[in-house]
Amino acid sequence: MQADFWHEMWESGVVGFHQKEINQFLQDFWPKLELQGNEEILVPLCGKSLDMLWLKQQGHKVLGVELSQKALDEFLEENNLPEQPTNHPAFCGYDLPEMRLLCGDFFHLSAEDCQDVKAIYDRAAIVALPPKMRKDYAVHLQEILPAGTKILMVIMEYDQSQMAGPPFSVKETEIAALFADYQIEHLTEIEFQRKGCPVNEKVLLLSPKI
Repeated sequence: MQADFWHEMWESGVVGFHQKEINQFLQDFWPKLELQGNEEILVPLCGKSLDMLWLKQQGHKVLGVELSQKALDEFLEENNLPEQPTNHPAFCGYDLPEMRLLCGDFFHLSAEDCQDVKAIYDRAAIVALPPKMRKDYAVHLQEILPAGTKILMVIMEYDQSQMAGPPFSVKETEIAALFADYQIEHLTEIEFQRKGCPVNEKVLLLSPKI
């Protein structure tokens, strides 16, 4: 799960995790975060997700972080978005109206970068990481997030012996352990088959405990 793995996936075009439509979970459950509608939203490991456009359409500012330059370039090209190069000491990337796309290592994201973030949308980030990196990801998030930041998270649970990740099987109990200072609300779940393996996809709302 080194950087070369993801670069090779994007170069090959084999990106099954990319959805060609706005995620229905996002549309259905975003109101549960009880935001005003003009907050900045962090989308980690954003790829070229159309969900970022939906968040922007709701009035939010979007901060997307992605390892692959190709993914960000395709996002701009496929959606005819104007951009200019961003100025950042640890990332390259692009600045757009009400959107900033940073290209580089997510673990270089700082508290200063996230000082205006009020919520996180994680549909394909934590499930993209193996166990050790999931722990590092959770620790880093909690180090850089402003107090009170909520997280809308989509995870998958399945028998990892039947199917290799990514996306990896991440149990709700693991999320509870990684985010012990958060209240976790189970919003919904659906079952489906992926490569012949039963998968349970869950939507969670993580709210910092008072």
